[in-house]
Amino acid sequence: MELEVIGFDLASCLIAAKKGANRIELCANPFEGGTTPSYGMIALARSNVSIQLFPIIRPRGGDFLYSNQEHQSMIEDIKQCKQLGCDGVVIGMLLKDGNIDVERCADLIHHADKMEVTFHRAFDRVKDPIKSLEEIIELGCKRILTSGLHPNVDEGKEVLKQLVTLANGRIRIMPGSGVRSKNIIDLASYTGAESFHSSARMTKSSNMEYKNIQMNEELNSIGIDPDEVEKLRNLLDNYSK
Repeated sequence: MELEVIGFDLASCLIAAKKGANRIELCANPFEGGTTPSYGMIALARSNVSIQLFPIIRPRGGDFLYSNQEHQSMIEDIKQCKQLGCDGVVIGMLLKDGNIDVERCADLIHHADKMEVTFHRAFDRVKDPIKSLEEIIELGCKRILTSGLHPNVDEGKEVLKQLVTLANGRIRIMPGSGVRSKNIIDLASYTGAESFHSSARMTKSSNMEYKNIQMNEELNSIGIDPDEVEKLRNLLDNYSK
């Protein structure tokens, strides 16, 4: 049973590795749903953790319809990930009509070379999930990160179950968005999924002693909860179908 955890900073990566995650999806900008981390962040994460490291290749927040310039920047980011020794990358591109941008996804996968590729939650915005599933399998992706075309996995569990059945072992369906220790076993039992993605997120308060009260702001950041990651790992380790 695979457990993937999001790393938004180096501290989160270290926690994920220590507490038993199999893989880190490395992201910047949690409030935009995750964008490509910096070269320095990828390099430092790679040199500090030995578990699988998959940076997200997403040049901005918002939709998943990208310009030619954005496509080129994604190619360059993938090249950097390869150079730094990442195990894989996380991608997703759509066309205006809600179909997978098969041609340009294939181009990104070509540049990924021997790195594994996960198709991310752009999948939750597709018009036809069954057609898209088959296209992503044909592209050669190893897994699909999805909440079942709903805002979270609890609402999308019927679709998740259907996707696992239709995939039939050809690709891993990895539920994500709202996966926590309180629901992961119910999800595993109901959907048949064997890979799970969790942010295990917690809010970290700033350590600043001085704050300019005129700014009227909270300087909090997002990290991961060590206890939650450990609970998730233990639950999956002790789960039997």
